[in-house]
Amino acid sequence: MLVISETEERTTRNPAGLAAGLAGPSQGSEQVSTWRVVMETGTDAPVHLIDRDQIWMPIAGTFEFVVGDETSLVKTGQAIVVPADVTRTFRAIDGQAQALVAMAPGGTAALPGNDARLPLPWAE
Repeated sequence: MLVISETEERTTRNPAGLAAGLAGPSQGSEQVSTWRVVMETGTDAPVHLIDRDQIWMPIAGTFEFVVGDETSLVKTGQAIVVPADVTRTFRAIDGQAQALVAMAPGGTAALPGNDARLPLPWAE
């Protein structure tokens, strides 16, 4: 059994918010990567794609997701499955929102129309 705590070294901050790495291959989990996302109202994640399915589970506040051509509000007590290789963006609605996110390890991100793939350091 492993108990993993958030650390500053495994937290990535960007203009959209923060992603705090929890379980992942570098922390002893071979099959699942997890992290906590925190966003404030007024910030949007850039439109992007991830090559793995992701499960988002809000633990505080409400998120608005635009996945492909569908828009959904997701709040505490719900989960959203964001399929691989579909454009997505998301934002906090009405105050700070937090979520736990899970996906298979090794996922990468890309911007639409760009073949360059970027690793997700908080998921490693």
